Amino acid sequence: MGTPLLPPVSESAAIAPTDSPCADTDVLIIGGGVCGTALLFELARYTDLRHLTLVERYDQLAQVNSRATSNSQTIHCGDIETNYSLEKARSVKRTAEMIGRYAELLPDEEASRCVFRTPKLVLAVGERECAFLRQRFASFSPHFPAMELLEKEQVAEWEPAVALVDGVLRPEEIVAIGIRNSPTAVDYEALAESFVQQAHLAMAGSGRQLDLQLGTQVERLVPEAEVIRVELRGPEGPATLRARHVVVNAGAHSLLMAQQLGFGLEYSCLPVAGSFYFTPDLLRGKVYTVQNDKLPFAAIHGDPDVRAPGKTRFGPTALLLPLLERYRPASFWQFLRVLRLDWAVLAVFWQLFGVADIRGYIVRNLLFELPWLGRRLFLADARKIVPSMQLEDLRLAKGYGGVRPQLIDKRNRRLMLGEVSIPAIPRLIFNVTPSPGGTCCLGNAERDLDVIAAQLGCWVDRQRLARELHGALASQSCSTGTDAPLGGCSEAA
Repeated sequence: MGTPLLPPVSESAAIAPTDSPCADTDVLIIGGGVCGTALLFELARYTDLRHLTLVERYDQLAQVNSRATSNSQTIHCGDIETNYSLEKARSVKRTAEMIGRYAELLPDEEASRCVFRTPKLVLAVGERECAFLRQRFASFSPHFPAMELLEKEQVAEWEPAVALVDGVLRPEEIVAIGIRNSPTAVDYEALAESFVQQAHLAMAGSGRQLDLQLGTQVERLVPEAEVIRVELRGPEGPATLRARHVVVNAGAHSLLMAQQLGFGLEYSCLPVAGSFYFTPDLLRGKVYTVQNDKLPFAAIHGDPDVRAPGKTRFGPTALLLPLLERYRPASFWQFLRVLRLDWAVLAVFWQLFGVADIRGYIVRNLLFELPWLGRRLFLADARKIVPSMQLEDLRLAKGYGGVRPQLIDKRNRRLMLGEVSIPAIPRLIFNVTPSPGGTCCLGNAERDLDVIAAQLGCWVDRQRLARELHGALASQSCSTGTDAPLGGCSEAA
């Protein structure tokens, strides 16, 4: 169930004061998913900030979108995601590779619980898709040298269930782009736990303090002259915390909290839920399919589930669901508050339903939720990946699937498919990170670290960060800063 956490730093431990007599902590991170914990790790390991605090409303870390059952467990590098342009793929690749490099810093046992190396490929079926994929390989492979173009016989070697039916090559024309062995799958729940453990280790014995407050709800944010006052309610009742800088990494709830303060009002939230199906062990690695460029949603894929040995998981479906959390009905009322329904939102809905492919896709995905019919309809789609799959092989993965908070840009009347960071005021940031937010967790954390460093004037060991997380070569001298470096130029991880 992931890496066991080290105990929080004792309250009796030596505590170095923050630089502001008005503040209780230097940085408060709201949200204990993989994005919030990634920022905690980077601040602990690469800065000299004296007091860090992370608040999470659940009793455990990573229980919403980062939970192992709530996402696709994928590092999205842009190599097999055919809806990525070359420019976007190159950008995502840089941040995606940070997860693999982080895993290299860990003991083998801990790394093996978080990050998994498997083969992966994107499959094209039919003349049109095959022509598209061959062209894509020609333009992408110079930037992704691990790519291989796989003909039907090679696909059969990599993934027999994909290319063979009763031991004979399937009749359709198929081709694939494959990557043999790279960090591909992630247990983001275990990764979040690992980030916190490594943050504790980075600060242990230094006189610096890390506070982890689980089961604690943020009730109000109040900007003051030098700090952000945060009103909390935890296991021991209400409390107040003053922070020099606050970063909110709480999924769709980030937008809700921002709008309560009058920020991010130009956005509306359209939650998209995804369901999955289990089959017996059919695939060796991840198998994606070519994306329909008219659809703003991901095509289905299949891969071994990192928490369910011996099972292959297929999905996700895409269901417009009026909830901010998939299995929390009370979040319906919070959804209404961030929907902010008006003519701009209705115009985006009209645009989506006005496209025949999107309209058909939405209706079909609604039908996937029906008990008897859904499994049969999904089987037809899953057979694109495994043509010999039978109905009895397929069953709904109950309790699996989360909600992605896709945002609507009301000013430009369009659906946004990426993440949004709302820099409300210099000391307060709200991050809304739908998929592939987990992939970019360390990259987004680095972005926020730079903002925090500029605002608070803390020292940052940039060369160590670049060396460890970007694979940059160490130079002869360390970067300069306001204080002495934590680890100097040491090569130790």
